[in-house]
Parts: sequence; structure tokens; C-alpha cells
Amino acid sequence: MAQLPPPPPAIKNPEIKYTQIFINNEWVNSVSGKTFPTINPTNRKKICDVQEGDKADIDKAVAAAKIAFEFGSPWQQMDASKRCALLHKFADLVERDKIYLASLETLDNGKPFKDAYSGDITRVVGTFRYFAGWTDKIQGRTIPIDGNFFCFTRHEPVGVCGQIIPWNFPLALFALKIAPALACGNTVVIKPAEQTPLTVLYAAQLFKEAGFPPGVVNVVPGFGPTAGGAISSHPDINKTSFTGSTEVGQAIMVAAAKSNLKRVTLELGGKSPLVVWKDANLDDVVEWAERAVFYNCGQMCTAGSRTYVHEDIYEQFVKKAKARAQAKVIGDPFDPKSEYGPQVSEEQFNKILELIQDGVKDGAVLECGGQRYGTEGYYIQPTVFSNVTEDMKIGREEIFGPVQSIMKFKDMEEIIARANDTKYGLAAAIFTEDIDTALTFTSRVKAGTVWVNCYNKTSISSPFGGFKMSGMGREFGEYGLQAYTEIKNVVMKTPVKL
Repeated sequence: MAQLPPPPPAIKNPEIKYTQIFINNEWVNSVSGKTFPTINPTNRKKICDVQEGDKADIDKAVAAAKIAFEFGSPWQQMDASKRCALLHKFADLVERDKIYLASLETLDNGKPFKDAYSGDITRVVGTFRYFAGWTDKIQGRTIPIDGNFFCFTRHEPVGVCGQIIPWNFPLALFALKIAPALACGNTVVIKPAEQTPLTVLYAAQLFKEAGFPPGVVNVVPGFGPTAGGAISSHPDINKTSFTGSTEVGQAIMVAAAKSNLKRVTLELGGKSPLVVWKDANLDDVVEWAERAVFYNCGQMCTAGSRTYVHEDIYEQFVKKAKARAQAKVIGDPFDPKSEYGPQVSEEQFNKILELIQDGVKDGAVLECGGQRYGTEGYYIQPTVFSNVTEDMKIGREEIFGPVQSIMKFKDMEEIIARANDTKYGLAAAIFTEDIDTALTFTSRVKAGTVWVNCYNKTSISSPFGGFKMSGMGREFGEYGLQAYTEIKNVVMKTPVKL
């Protein structure tokens, strides 16, 4: 895997500039007057208090977004080329403030600064530039129909879009949802995760600085059951997009159906199989497998948390995987040497440790890790289990943490059956030197993304989403635009057949 150049020095104590609610290009306090703390996961200390939005604040934000979307508004009258320029201007401002934003993300989320800078914030810029290029390419078709009629389609914006984003990649997933919505001409109300609201709030001010009209972008921090629930059930929101757990995704679908049958796209949980065939290059695949499950402290929906290894090379792989996990450098995420930071919250920290204990009780072999690291913060040692089976909790439940569960298999029929024996279907991977083996697996595994001899290789230009209970709809690329437009069919009587 290619090594990225080292990032510039981080700002270890970034100034907290915005903690209010952003509605109609203005900063306001919550209607209730409530606030909530956001916590530094490295030391469990409060960073600051943030205004706590709920239904009343969502109502205000939706009203502003609705006015901004009305026919004749500055946003609706804006040429596509001008929308393109605004999206590029926002990307310019993110690039200008890249060090600050990456530092703020590290402070609030706990991920290593080098990952925030070279990964997350770089992805934000690329996402906005990619979708800026689509603004004047969203187009319909002319359709030949019988008789003297002219038939054509228009792709029109859906309207007010409600977006609920998670805490594992706060600004990157914010960009993934808002950029296509704006490219299509929609207005948005966004709820950042209560664990990590700070970078999204700072980004809200950049939209104002870039010149977006009032009401086009509105950001309401708050909690899922209140602010998130209000977005899901609001009758004036036409489209909801959510990334998070399958259980919450189901609740959002129910709320959408009971309110106004709003469109819903969901990117949900996963328990992705990473298959190591007997001809794989062991040293290479150990590195890929390690990153597949330990990157971002395992806090990824795509994490390759079911590592299946062919019985011929199983013992060798386990030995190498254990050594690699034990070599990881854990520590202050602002330290350039750190590969690995804390879990995002106490709730997540406790959940992971409980699942690790379940693995031990169920009979899996704890090869390394499994304990808290240090005495401060939400650090957990990189953990490797061998002799895992699917009837164990760690073999079937999404852990969302730094736990590698290694399982043994013997042939293709077995691994296909076991890989597909899950309610999830987000991603999968196979490592092999044989093209027939690779193609057989990719054609039969039930997953939205399948990697061959790599893992977590995503691109803003290619679609991403899940099968089964891993979600519905697709994000990224041209496919990601489809949920943000309505297709209008127009049939016009003409004097002659065209």
C-alpha cells in the first residue's frame, strides 16, 4: 500500500469558534435553551457545551429551507454554473482551513490527525469538487412516443432534504450527503452526531462565507430521538438520508412512512467478510486485513470484521496477524507516530469491551489485546481472536471496534455460504492470485461493494451502499444523485409528428 506524505503540524488546542445552531445563515441558541457537552475521548474531559436542538429548532430550520427552495428564490433562480462555482468556493475554503479542520476533528473524534488531514478533510474537498462538476450535467431525455406528441423528462430537485450523519467520519460523511443535494438544487437541514458536532458547525459558517443564500444550508446539533426524530417525521421534508445503525434506520423508515412517505436512503450496519484464499501473499494480506478492521479504531461500517482464512495457511496467518496488531502504536492522536486513538465515547468503549468478554466466554481464543489501554480516555488494545465461529456474538454481531475475528474455511462452496449467512450485505473482499476464484466469489457474494486484493478502496465517483439490512439506495458518484431529483415526464401535443 502506498504511503501518504506526512501532514503538516497539527493545532493541538484548536479554538472552538461555533457552538450554536445555524439557521438561515445566522447563529442562534436553541428554543429550549438547553445545551449538551461534547467530550474529548482521549481524556474524557469536556471540550465545550453545544446548543441542543430539538423539534422546535428543526421546525425553524425546515421553515427557512422551505422558503429558500420556493420558486423565484435566489437559490431556485441561480444558474447551474453559479451553483458549481459556490460548491468550488466552499471546497476552496475547506482547503484554506484544512489544518484547523483536521485538528478540530481529531480533538472531537479522537482519530489520528494524519488520518483526519490526509483522509477525511481531503475527501471533503474532493467530494465538493466532484459534485460541483455535475451541476450542469443533470439532464433528462427526449422520448419518441406514438402520435403527434413531443415527450421529454426533466430532473428536478426533490426539495427540502433532512440529513442525519454519524460520528465516525463526521465531516467526510457530511460532505457526502450535502454536496449531491446542493448540486441538484435542493436545500438541506442537517443534524450532526451529538458526539462530534464541532467540525460540521464550523463548516456551516464556510457556506455563509462562500456566498450560499440564507436557508439553503441549516445545521441543528442535537440528539437522535429528538432532533433526528423530528427530521424523520417532518411533513415538509421531502427526502431523508441517514448513516448509522440498522436499528435506527428501521425507525427512520417507519417515521418517513407515517409522515409524508418521504424518500429515504440508508447506509447502515455491516459484518463484512474478508476472505484469504490459500494462494494469497500472506505478508501483503495481513497488512490489508489489519487496516480493514483497525483503521479508525474499527469504527467503520465496512470493517472487515469477519476474517476468513483458508485452512492451509490459517496458523501462519493468525501468527502474523497477532504480531501486526501488537506492533500498532497507540497514543495521543496528535502525535505523528500514533496509528491508533481512542474509541469515540464511553458508550462505545463499554460496548466493545463487553463483546470482547463475550468472545472469551463463548470459547474463542484471545490471541492479543482485549483490555483497556492506559488509564485515561477510551482506548482499547487492538484485539485479535482466533477459532471464532458464527454462533459466537463476535462472529455475527457488528462490533464497531478494534476486534479482528479470524475463522477457518476449506473451499469455495463453504465460504460463499458462510459469507452470505448474515443479515448484512455492505461489503466483502477476497485475496487470491486466481482470477477464476476471484470472479466466482464476486458474482456470488451478497454485498454492495466487493474488493479483490484490496480493502476499503472507495472513490467518490463509484457507488457505495448495501444489500439486505445494510441499507437502501446508493451514495457516491452519479448513482448518488438519483435520490436527490424527481423525474418529471412532459408530453406536449404538436401539429406534426416529430
